[in-house]
Parts: sequence; structure tokens; C-alpha cells
Amino acid sequence: MTELELQQYLLKYYPKEDEFCEWKEFKNLKNDFNGKEKDDVISYVSALSNMEGGYLVIGVVDKTLEIVGTDTYNYDLTKARLRLKDQCTNLPTEGLAVQEFKTDDTHKTVWVINIPKHMKRRPVYAHNKAWQRIDDSLVEMTDSRLETILEERDVVYDWSAQVVEGATLECLDKEAIKLAREGYKQRFPQYSKDCDLWDDRVFLDKANLTIGGKITNTTLLLVGREEEAYRLNHISQIVWKCFQDGETFGDIYTIPYIRSTSKLLARIRNYRFKIYPKNSLIPAEVWKYDTESILEGLHNAIAHQNFEKSSRIIVTEDKNQLTFRNAGCFFEGNYSMYITGEKTPTDYRNPALVKAMVNIKMIDSQGYGIHKMFVSQKERFLPMPDYDKSTSTETILTMPGNVIDENYSLTLLENQDMSLTDAVLLDRVQKGYEITKEAVAMLRKRHLIEGRIPNIYVSKKIAQATDQKVEYTKHKGLDSKKCEAFLLDSLKDHGTLSKAEIVKLLFDLLPDQLTDKQKEYKIENILKKLRIQGLIKNKTVGGNKSTWALVNP
Repeated sequence: MTELELQQYLLKYYPKEDEFCEWKEFKNLKNDFNGKEKDDVISYVSALSNMEGGYLVIGVVDKTLEIVGTDTYNYDLTKARLRLKDQCTNLPTEGLAVQEFKTDDTHKTVWVINIPKHMKRRPVYAHNKAWQRIDDSLVEMTDSRLETILEERDVVYDWSAQVVEGATLECLDKEAIKLAREGYKQRFPQYSKDCDLWDDRVFLDKANLTIGGKITNTTLLLVGREEEAYRLNHISQIVWKCFQDGETFGDIYTIPYIRSTSKLLARIRNYRFKIYPKNSLIPAEVWKYDTESILEGLHNAIAHQNFEKSSRIIVTEDKNQLTFRNAGCFFEGNYSMYITGEKTPTDYRNPALVKAMVNIKMIDSQGYGIHKMFVSQKERFLPMPDYDKSTSTETILTMPGNVIDENYSLTLLENQDMSLTDAVLLDRVQKGYEITKEAVAMLRKRHLIEGRIPNIYVSKKIAQATDQKVEYTKHKGLDSKKCEAFLLDSLKDHGTLSKAEIVKLLFDLLPDQLTDKQKEYKIENILKKLRIQGLIKNKTVGGNKSTWALVNP
């Protein structure tokens, strides 16, 4: 859009500065993003979040909304969002978003940051201080405002617990209720005989599928008849899309979810394949997918869906992986907290739905579901599931169904006593994901990796165990001293070498983890070092051709 069109757009959606909206020039985010306290981006984010949330428009003149643009420095939208979360303590991720606008005619950039309201009883801090706005001024939070936040009461709206007016037991699917009873008896075997004696009304209340005998959104989602889906005022659909062998096909599933997820599971193409260890003639035969993990991914998407967004759950199957996508980010913490099985959630987005799904054995309430998926992948020597593509508005689970990196799978196969933590970290190395310096140090200490950040790779110990010695040597390359000796020997043999010939000589001897530019710098440093030591010299031959030779042939 043009600069005029952008200004009109901003005036339409952000027409004035008030307690919900702030306009700031911030011409260079290198200095203004996290700079002087009380006068940088993170301070304003803290202030707006500590009220009711709102918008920070960056790259416009205060009072007039004249567009001056901002230099975003090295920030892209993802990096900016992560930096905000990192620098603003307690800032919620759900609803946090950064929009970028660029004018076609004047090439100016404007950012609009959507800032969510603070979480209950948790002020948002920047520069270790909580901020607020009073009129047009930004000030440290007053005692009265801090007290108001700390004493906030929980007012929880649970969509899944809302009663569906006009719905009766006739709206429910008999076969779905039968499946729910079986799940309930598995969850509570001590009540198995009693469960067989309860009529549907009693059972539904006991399982928390109904509340006080009343049909709720939870009831219809899990055991409602397909024809009654309209009563939910929600799209309530799971879309399965499959991309296989150049074909695209799929299907749409709706309530009752306790039945439809099993139907979807039956459509996913699952089969056994073999992984061959390099030092054994006996292969490991594994299933492409673990059926329990597929259902875990599906049921989690249902349980944690943000139903206030009328969105479908989407399951995508392609040749190498399954992807589960649902509206709403992680409600408490992030997925990495649940990998080891030690984290137990204290709250849920849909408490009534979660409680019912736990009671009929569709999900686990102790936080073990994600842990079980990771353990299953490790035990089948396959890459780990991940949620790394998730955003502030949706959760995306990717479940690999093939060997991405043969060396990684063989490492697990040869080292089946490896801890889950080590396997997860090594998986991230194989996928090229960033890991912390502490994690690198730990893996290095266990002799699982070598190399320098960011070019880390599988260690010699593991490479030898999995017969990957050649790959390891290519990764490591020759060290500088060996390259220097090789160059000196070559000059002794040939008398002189041009710069191009030296580059050709040493290029493939250097670690293949280095970029071409890094290899060129490395060769320049070798020449410089040998020249300073008085071992080689540069001379001109034939007028303009520069060559290198030994000082003392």
C-alpha cells in the first residue's frame, strides 16, 4: 500500500492515543527496542499490558500519526516477539503479535504490536520494573495499581461447561455413550460393576459428561449425535488431509469425537519398516507411527482447542510425517516442560472438557501424554515429535514417521540406554535446531557431539559405533597445523603456487561445517601466519601474476 493508504488505515483502526493505544516514532529499533528505561519499546509494552492491553504503533509521529518509518535493525517479526517475551517478565504469549507494514512508494516500515493484558495477579516487568500509563505519561507502577493487580480474582469462562439450551438425552449417540462407559471402567476399574448398573443419566453425570443432568458443550462434543452439531454454535470439525504419491485426498469428521477420532485413526496409513544397524545383520523393525501417540495428538488437540475461535482441527498426513493443528497456544508453560513427565498442569483452557476426557480415558491429566509420545519415538529409534512451529494463536504438533537422519536413528539403536533428555537434545542437533550453550556443554561432556557453536555435529565416539567414520572426518577436517604442513610440502614440490591453486589445494581439507567464506578466511589466515613466521613469501611473476614460494627452498 502507499504511504497515504497506510496512514488512512492506521487512522481507521488506531485513531487516537488513549489507555489502549500509543503512537511512537522509535526511528531505530537497534537503540529503541531495549534501550533507555521508560523510553523504549519494552517499557511501553509493560505499561500497556499492565492496564488492559492494547496497541503500540511504531514508526509514526506522536500526536499527528505522520509516518516516518522505523529501521527494524536485525529484528524480524518472530525475533521481535521472542525478544519481547524474553525482556518483559510475565508477558503473556497468547495474543502477542507484531504486524509489519511497508509503503510501496516511500519504502517506510511501520510496526503495530498487539499487546495482551497481563495474566491474573502477575504484573509485567521491563528493566526489572513494572510500568503503567497515567494520562500521557509513562511512570513506574503505583502502589494502588500494583495492589489492584495482585488482588485480582479469577473470573474463568469455560466454553466447554456451558449448558446447551434445548438439548436432551435424545441428542446423544448411544454407541458413543457405550464407548465412554468402556473408557470409564478402564479408568476406574473399582466402579466397573456399578457402571454397568447405572442408567445413561446417572453415568453421564458420574463421568462429568453432563453437569447436574444438563447437556453441555462437552456432552455434545464427545457423545452427541452428528445431527446435533448445529447446537454447539461452533464448526466442531476435524479435517484430515492426505498427500501421498502425487495424490491429495481427505475427509471431514465431526461429533461425537469419541467415535470420529477412531475413524480418522483407521484412515492413516501405518506400516512397519526396517532400520539396519551398520554392525549387525539383524534389522530393527518398527511401526511408522505409534497408534497411541496418534490418538494422544488428536485428543490433545480437542482438549486444548480454543473453542472461542470457531476453528477446525486439522490433521495433515504426508509421506514422512503427521501434523496436528488446533487453535490456541499452550495454556500453561510450553511443551518442553512436559517432555520428562515431571510437569503437572494446574489449570486448563477447557476444564469441564478435560475432566470428562480424563474420566473416559481419552487423555491423561498428569502431563504424561507428551512424555509418552517422546518415549515412544525414542524406543522406535525415530526423530522426536516437536511443537516448534507453534505460534501465539495455534498449537502445531509434528510427528515424524520416518528416519530423517540415519546416523541419529542408528545412534539410538546402538545406545538404547541413552536418557530421554540426551536423545531429545541430540535430535535437535540433527534437525539443525538451536540448543543452549549449557546443553552443548552437557552433550560434549557425554561425548555425543563435537564442533563449535553453531557448527556442532555427531561425535567421533558415536560415529565409530555407527560406522560413520568418513562422515565424521569430513565434518572435522584437518586442523591448521596439518594444513600449514601440507602447504609447505606442496611449495617444496612445485616451487611456487598461485593463490587460486592454494585455495584449490586446501579447500576440501577444511571442515565441511565451514561455509565457503569461512574457508577462504581460514586460508588467508594460514598464508598470513606463515608469511609472518618468515616461512613463505609472496612475489610477482610475469608482471602481474602473484605467487607464493618458500623463503628457503
